[in-house]
Amino acid sequence: QVQLVESGGGLVQVGDSLTLSCTASGRTFSTYAMAWFRQAPGKEREFVAHINGKSTIIDYATFARGRFIISRDNDKSTGYLQINSLKLEDTAVYFCAAAFGIGKRSQTWYESWGQGTQVTVSS
Repeated sequence: QVQLVESGGGLVQVGDSLTLSCTASGRTFSTYAMAWFRQAPGKEREFVAHINGKSTIIDYATFARGRFIISRDNDKSTGYLQINSLKLEDTAVYFCAAAFGIGKRSQTWYESWGQGTQVTVSS
């Protein structure tokens, strides 16, 4: 397993852009797929995007296509989620997760989770 720490959340306005970071411990970050999930108030946690170790396989939830960009820098053991044109409905706690090997949309696939970072979008 790897330990994950998210950062970059905060209070932003509609239309702003924000980049979340997820820093992993350990030396084998490149062998792990990484994903982002989010949980809005009163809702279940949902899949946002995942990326494999070499950044050759990327998958987005339907709502995330076009505004969200997942990326990673293995040299820095850090993954990123850029969110553009933020909407009120993007308000949520954003979690990063990691799994050895490939990524999937299922939360149960991931063995390591960060503590989450709050993103609040205001009008």
